[in-house]
Amino acid sequence: MKIDRSMVELDAFDRKIIDVLTRDGRITITDLAASVGLSKTPCQLRFRRLIDSGVISSFRAIVDPRALGMDHVAFAEVKLSDTRERALGEFNAAVRRIPEVEQCHMIASSFDYLLKVRTADIRRYRAVLGEKISSLPHVASTSTFVAMEEIKG
Repeated sequence: MKIDRSMVELDAFDRKIIDVLTRDGRITITDLAASVGLSKTPCQLRFRRLIDSGVISSFRAIVDPRALGMDHVAFAEVKLSDTRERALGEFNAAVRRIPEVEQCHMIASSFDYLLKVRTADIRRYRAVLGEKISSLPHVASTSTFVAMEEIKG
């Protein structure tokens, strides 16, 4: 049973567990317990509670996109022609289906969404922008910023 995340109280041990896991999600419970200063059973109970409460939502492999030839990053500002709830829902559902869109954030600004788009090169980005992003429901205009270098991921 999931617990409301707003009701989960985290103490110093919980925060240490989270800190260690964000750096090494494959650490064994025994090593995790040792690194946070707990014995194995209490650490395992806390670990399970963090998962069950939704504080820890998943574990996954982090792949270096450059190793896959996907080292072109652009940020696209998207302005919608309609920002009523139904239009936002349609846009949100459609943008989730574009694999090149790595992140999508609704923004409080002169535009409505900021998309982080990862492709192999500028030609592929141009195709994604023209064929996919510009065709999303209610898109009125876009503006692109190309990342030259990632300083902090």
